[in-house]
Order: sequence, then C-alpha cells, then structure tokens
Amino acid sequence: MRLNFSIFIKLLVIQYLSVLCVSEDFDFFYFVQQWPGSYCDTKHSCCYPRTGKPVADFGIHGLWPQNKDGSYPQNCNPDNALDEDQINFPAGVEIKVVNLTDESAWTINVINTGLCHISIDRNGQELGKDNISDLTSSLQKDWPSLSCPSSTGFRFWSHEWEKHGTCAESEEIDQHGYFEAALKLKEKANLLQALRNAGIQPDDEFYDLGSIKEAIKDATGFTPGIECNIDPSKNSQIYQVFMCVDISGSEFIECPAAPKRRCASKVQFPKVLDDCMLSS
Repeated sequence: MRLNFSIFIKLLVIQYLSVLCVSEDFDFFYFVQQWPGSYCDTKHSCCYPRTGKPVADFGIHGLWPQNKDGSYPQNCNPDNALDEDQINFPAGVEIKVVNLTDESAWTINVINTGLCHISIDRNGQELGKDNISDLTSSLQKDWPSLSCPSSTGFRFWSHEWEKHGTCAESEEIDQHGYFEAALKLKEKANLLQALRNAGIQPDDEFYDLGSIKEAIKDATGFTPGIECNIDPSKNSQIYQVFMCVDISGSEFIECPAAPKRRCASKVQFPKVLDDCMLSS
C-alpha cells in the first residue's frame, strides 16, 4: 500500500500514531491554573506574549494525567517529540507533512518504514497551524506564555502536549480535543471570580489558605489543591491551583490524590504589576 497525502500539523500525526503504537493508563487529570503575578515574582521577570498584554486572570498551565499512587505518565511518545527528526507510522505509507512545531514547519518524506517507525528527512517550510487554528485566540487569552523571550504561545502548548497530552490520547481525546477540554474546564472554574465573590482580591494582602480553598470549593463543588511560591521578600503567595478531573477530561471530581504542595497558613494574593513584565 502506498498513500500520498498532506497533513497540516505534525501533532495530528502524533495523536493518530499513539493510539496505534503507544498507550498509557492513568486514573485522573490535574487541571492546573497559575496566577501571573506569582509566576512573575517566582521568575523575577516575565514577558508579554507577542500578542500583547494578557488579562489579569488565572491562566492555564496544563492538563496532566495522574495516578492515584502519586505517579504520573509523561512523554508517552518520545519518538514523536516535536523537535525530533523521527515520527511513527504504519508500514508501507508515504507521507508529506506541513508541520506544527515552535513556529517552523517541515515537509517530511519517508525513507524507510517499519511497523511503528520511519526514518525521515526534512526541509524547512512555512508553519501550518490548522489543527488548533480555531482554538488559537482562546488559547492566547486563557493559556498564555509569560516566559521570556516573548512568544506566541505555540512553544509552551507544544511542550504541554508532548509531555502530558500524548499520555491522554485516546479515541475520545485527540490533540484538538485535549486543548479544547482544557479551555472548557477553565470556563467551568472561574477562579478569580470565585475568590472575588468571597472578598479575596489580588491586592497584595494576605488571606487564610483555608478561606481560599473554601471559596473555590463553594464555586466549583470540589476542593482544590494549592501550590505556593516564595517571592523575593520571602512571602508565601498563591501560585497554582490544582483541580482534579475525570479521565474523560470533562468533569471535575474530588481529588483521588492531593497534590503535595506546601503553603503557609496565610498566603499573599499579589497584584499583577506592569513593571514586572517586559515587552520582549
């Protein structure tokens, strides 16, 4: 059998292949959101995305498969990493791929095929982003990258896909579905509004950790895990919020295993300061 076709995103190939060649069981997801003010304090600086200043809101960090015993799968398709020169494909197939990586694209031609492996050569082409193009504006808003230097976010999303998303692939969750699920979960868990409803504001004040958890539980119905960072002044700050999600990626659940993160009994909810962010 010999097929010739164009696939506009290498990640689309990866999601198909992992169903054929790689499977990984897990018990639930951690859905993780981070507060930008604390991220910037932790990193001592951060950068606006190339798309401009993000909103002052919790941003998605990731949707991470987890196990009840505290272990977790990661990089479940190492031969299919976005920055590698190998992908997997069934024997006897020739492909041409216009490829999504970190803002470059490749045309990939099969040299040798095997059951679940091919060798390829490649040459640079214009980036194709069609696989998640309908989600891009939402991802830029709700899943921004604040790392320096500035980026469009594709490198961040690619990292999360390769490390975590490849371990969640199934007939129900492909690459598009993975990112779409995370965006829908953020809509369900409006953390900033939940905290504001309880009088907890990003105003540099200190709040009881228990009150923060209770405010989120009142809004979502489930107890969150909280991760704190230590800022340069040695203050404990709310940094990341962990919500547990069933393996369908659609419904919040009580955490089968709480994330092991340390916080003080009172934590600061820092402002998002413009002078903490760089323009590039």
